[in-house]
Amino acid sequence: MYTGKGNTIDAVDRKILKFLIKNARMPFLEIARECGVSGAAIHQRIKKLESSGIILGSRLIVDPKTLGFDVCAFISIRIQDPMLQSQTVTELKKIPEIVECHYITGTYNIMVKLYCLDNEHLMRTIFDHVLRIPGVSNTQTYISLSETFQRQVYVDCLDE
Repeated sequence: MYTGKGNTIDAVDRKILKFLIKNARMPFLEIARECGVSGAAIHQRIKKLESSGIILGSRLIVDPKTLGFDVCAFISIRIQDPMLQSQTVTELKKIPEIVECHYITGTYNIMVKLYCLDNEHLMRTIFDHVLRIPGVSNTQTYISLSETFQRQVYVDCLDE
């Protein structure tokens, strides 16, 4: 099956992805057993999925609340001059509270997700950092009351 960007994956690749999305630490031999192929084949297929850019890596996920980050917020950012977008993103990367950054359509140009200890920390981050970036003309902040779920891309939709 063609997945875009020149990538072709088959049913075994989709099955591997489903297992790794559910548990990135699942042993390759267990995946091999579930897929009915050898351990060496799993290693080769995962290397192929990595080199083609389908698998970007694996990571440990930490619950921000357990570390005291009680506020999750999203900030829409309007930039005066679209030519300043890449400079703005470079400056946003320097703000450690920001964990995601997206170019968006609509009235604003960029949306970021950030975690702060409390509302005062959020306010300081907005006023002392985000609004001081040259070219940022306006922001709109949304505070998340509760994250109901989080997941990776839905691999089952790739089934033929």
